[in-house]
Amino acid sequence: MDDKLMLMIPGPTPVPEQVLRALAKHPIGHRSGDFGKVIAEVTAGLKWLHQTQNDVLTLAASGTGAMEAGIINFLSPGDRVLVGNNGKFGERWAKVCQAYSYAVEEVKAEWGKPLEPEEFRTKLEADTNKEIKAVIVTHSETSTGVLNDLQTISRYVNAHGALMIVDAVTSLGATSVPMDEWGLDVIGSGSQKGFMLPPGLGFVAVSAKAWEAYATAKSPRFYLDLGKYRKETAKNSSPFTPPVNMFFGLQVALQMMQKEGLDAIFARHHRHMRATRAAMKALGLPLFTSDAVGSPAITAVAPVDVDAEQIRSIMRKRFDIALAGGQDHLSGKIFRVGHLGFVSDRDILTAVGALEATLQELGYQNATLGAGTTAAAQVLTQS
Repeated sequence: MDDKLMLMIPGPTPVPEQVLRALAKHPIGHRSGDFGKVIAEVTAGLKWLHQTQNDVLTLAASGTGAMEAGIINFLSPGDRVLVGNNGKFGERWAKVCQAYSYAVEEVKAEWGKPLEPEEFRTKLEADTNKEIKAVIVTHSETSTGVLNDLQTISRYVNAHGALMIVDAVTSLGATSVPMDEWGLDVIGSGSQKGFMLPPGLGFVAVSAKAWEAYATAKSPRFYLDLGKYRKETAKNSSPFTPPVNMFFGLQVALQMMQKEGLDAIFARHHRHMRATRAAMKALGLPLFTSDAVGSPAITAVAPVDVDAEQIRSIMRKRFDIALAGGQDHLSGKIFRVGHLGFVSDRDILTAVGALEATLQELGYQNATLGAGTTAAAQVLTQS
């Protein structure tokens, strides 16, 4: 049957019908007063989601573009930076920093394990000359399903005085990322995750401390010069031609999120994480990360007695359900179940039921048929 694809990956994520309708509207002039009203509403909604009074800027870019902008606007060639690396995206931010000639030092952890906050504290306290200018951490490491302890790391960074730059691409909208309360200086994210939109928009939130660093930063920038976006956003405009229809969709998506409420959004994502993890355990499928550090956005599974890619293939071909695979050295070794954005309890039960049928087709005998669905349902009905 056509048009029944169900996305259970960490991005792109499902898009609500009313957002799709907004995306299909006829464009209007991006310098018009009507579009200025859209920008004003969207900007206010973004500040609400980031739990901040600081600037939140919108770019026509992916999450990587948002993060690159969030790095280069506040640093100069030769600056010393600490980058947390416990997965594909922490690794990526180190490469971005190297491309701009920053002096990169990595705090590493094995893929599937969390970053150790005390390692950051040790390095920051040893930096008595305050040479470390920024610390860059991925909050929810999409490649492994690990949620790093951003709050504790940020506390150590604030005590030192360096900038706290955060990849919140899969955590924003899935779990609380209170920018002002935690003292976060730069937050990058993307539209195709918790925002319930297609890919195309990147968001960068910037603190007053980061703007002070911007004034002296010397990294090259033009299109990604956030000073231009700050100036124009204050006038409910944009420095370059924005994707007008994506703003229409963002406007509706934020309205939906505000109607649901932050606490309810976060509770839903945590409920889906617990239900998914309970189902995998009941089916005898080992989880790649411990419960203590699981991400509310995505669950990584490391099957032993059944092939991960065969699971993904049958789920896609027979049930039109897309699961994500492993990246780099984890390719073929894990599969990842996304429960991020516009995902409901019914979606979790559907995906688990299809997975059980898939395991049965593959001759998997390590669990009783129906055990996964029962375990997930118990979590969903008790929450």
